[in-house]
Order: sequence, then C-alpha cells, then structure tokens
Amino acid sequence: MNCFEKARRVVVKVGTSTLTYDTGLINIRHLERLVKTLSDLKNSGRDVILVSSGAIGVGVGKLGLKERPQDTPSKQAAASVGQCELMYLYDKLFSEYNHTISQVLITRDAIDNPDRKQHIMNTFERLMDYGAIPIVNENDTVSVEEIEFGDNDSLSAIVAAIAQADALVVMTDVDGLYDADPRTCENARLIRQVDQVDDALRAKASGAGTRRGTGGMITKLNAAEFAMERGIDMAIVNGKDPYILYRLFEGQQVGTHFKRKG
Repeated sequence: MNCFEKARRVVVKVGTSTLTYDTGLINIRHLERLVKTLSDLKNSGRDVILVSSGAIGVGVGKLGLKERPQDTPSKQAAASVGQCELMYLYDKLFSEYNHTISQVLITRDAIDNPDRKQHIMNTFERLMDYGAIPIVNENDTVSVEEIEFGDNDSLSAIVAAIAQADALVVMTDVDGLYDADPRTCENARLIRQVDQVDDALRAKASGAGTRRGTGGMITKLNAAEFAMERGIDMAIVNGKDPYILYRLFEGQQVGTHFKRKG
C-alpha cells in the first residue's frame, strides 16, 4: 500500500489542457470521466476537493473568440462567462452520481489575511462534514493579480494545506516530470520520485505551458515544494485519461511522486 492508496483526504487539480480541446470548447469525454472517477473516489470513503482551471479557456470558446485574450478586462470577462459554464457542467455531471458540489472562489489576499484564511478553513471543514465536493478556482473575474501572475498549481497546494489533505494530484498534459522536455527530446526520461525540489531540478523544467493554459512545470515544482514541506504527498500525472486516478489510488506507480517531508 502506497501513500496515495492510504490517503483519506485528497485534492485533485485539473488544468485547462485537460478540460478543453484546442478550440477552447469543453472536452466532454474527459470531463465525464473525471467526474465519474472523482465520484467513485468519494464513494470509497475519501474526502475529495477539486481545484479546476479552465474558466478563461472555456469562456474563450463560449464567446467564440479566436484566441485567448491578452488584456486583463477581456480575460476577466472570459472568466466570468467560463465559470458559469464550468459550474453548470460540474453540477449536472456530479448530480448523476448523487453528489453535491460547492463553488469556492479564492483570491490571494484572502489567503494572506489570517482571519479570512481561517474562515476558508472553517468552510472547507464544514463542507467535508456535509459530504459535499468543493470545486475551487481563483476568482479571476475580480482578481487581477492571479490572472497576471498565478496558476492553479500554486492554488491547489495552498488549498491542500488549508484543508489538511493527505495527498495532492496535479493532472496535466504530460506523464510527469522529465529530465528534459519530452516534446523536443526523444530521450527524455520520466522521473518517478522526487525527494527534494532544488535548483538543479528546476533547471530541468520548461517554463511555458500550453496555449490554453498559463502554467508550466515550474509552477508545478513550486506547488510540490510547498506541499512537501507541509507533509503532503503530491503526484503529477497525465490527465489525458482521468481513469489514471484509479491506478494511482489503487497503489500503482504512475506519474511523478513528490514525497512529503517528515
């Protein structure tokens, strides 16, 4: 039995590239499989929190824009439209498995303020008590800071710490952390386990994400370091098939495991 098999409270982060096609429109098959798998994990007795990117990307598709906007007001407008679409779909799909979801939109200043942070912690605990599945995103519609600097990789690690999770899983469009960029290097080797995030490891990571998202491997390494230092195991796995979560939580070795400290 590995640490993920034993995890009772888990945070799963899914990125824009997993949720959408290149057109920006929802990848319905992926979304349905993700919801089914998370519902099954919930049925197994685990607490599940989903950190979902994609509001801006989905908004771009919903509005029929040709590409992701670059100016902040347009990004905020796309996020406003996309967030409605995402939550509608999540509510519809999770309801099919008799699970109740909640929406939690967070801004960085709320995390930095001790009193507001405590309120967020209390809310998560009560939602867990009620058996709900919180769906978390940065509040892109009103927060300029997150759109310009942030990515939900960092948010997912913060949420995992606030919710006192045992494990964090970041789903992306590659199999895990490689010793070179697998998109350009045929001999790139998957790193199965990381015990420490250091400058040498960061040098192996490319900083750019996909056209539809904002993050890259560097943001995932920062999230991993944050989680590891707080006693949380983290895995980076390929979100191409959300059923991979079954394998991870059944004890199989998939992706890259960042081993918690202590």
